[in-house]
Amino acid sequence: MTTPVLEDIDADFPRPDRDVIERLAKLPAANIGDAMDRLGVADSAIQAIWPGARLAGPAFTVWTRPGDNQGIHRALQLARPGDIIVVCGGGDESRALLGELIGERAINLGLAGFALDGAARDAEALGEIGMPVFARAITPAGPYKNGPSRLGTPISFGGVPVLPGDVIIGDSDGVVVIPREQAANVAEAAEAVYADETDRRAAIIADRP
Repeated sequence: MTTPVLEDIDADFPRPDRDVIERLAKLPAANIGDAMDRLGVADSAIQAIWPGARLAGPAFTVWTRPGDNQGIHRALQLARPGDIIVVCGGGDESRALLGELIGERAINLGLAGFALDGAARDAEALGEIGMPVFARAITPAGPYKNGPSRLGTPISFGGVPVLPGDVIIGDSDGVVVIPREQAANVAEAAEAVYADETDRRAAIIADRP
C-alpha cells in the first residue's frame, strides 16, 4: 500500500470552538478526567518532558512506524495554528521522534505542542523555547525518516482512541483526551468538579488547627 500524498489528506476536519478549548485549558487534567468518569486518560508514562509544559488544543493525528518521524514532517505541512500533533508511535522509547529543530518549526507555524506515544529529545532546549512536548521517554537517539505513516486517521494514544479534532489537555499530571463532540459538555462538567473541589479545599483549610 502506498503512502497517501499530502493532497489526499483531509486537514479540514472539524475543530472545537476556541472558547471551549480555552475553558478546558484553565482546568486541571485530573478534574477533566473525573468529569469523564476517569475515561480518556492516557497512559501515565506519557508526561511533559520539561517542567511546566501544558497542552490545550485540537488533535492533528499521526500514525507512524516506531522510531520514525517522516509522518511528523508531513504533518507540519498540514497542521493549523493551535493544533497539537498527536503521534501514535507504538510506544517506542528507543528513538526520539522530534527535538529542538522540529520544535522551532512548530513555533513558526503557531502549533500548540506535541503529544507523543514515543520518545523525544532536546528536552531542555524545548523548554527554553517554550514548545510543549509530552512523551513516553527521553533519549538522545535520533529517528528514522523512511515511513510509512498515516495522517488524519483515528489512532490509539497511550491506550486512548483519538480522532482528528479531539481536544488534548496536558499538565503536570499527564494527558487527557476529550472527544470533540463532547468537549462543551465536558468543560461544563469539569468546571463543576473544579468548583466543588475548591469549596472542599477551602473548608478543609478553614478547619485546620
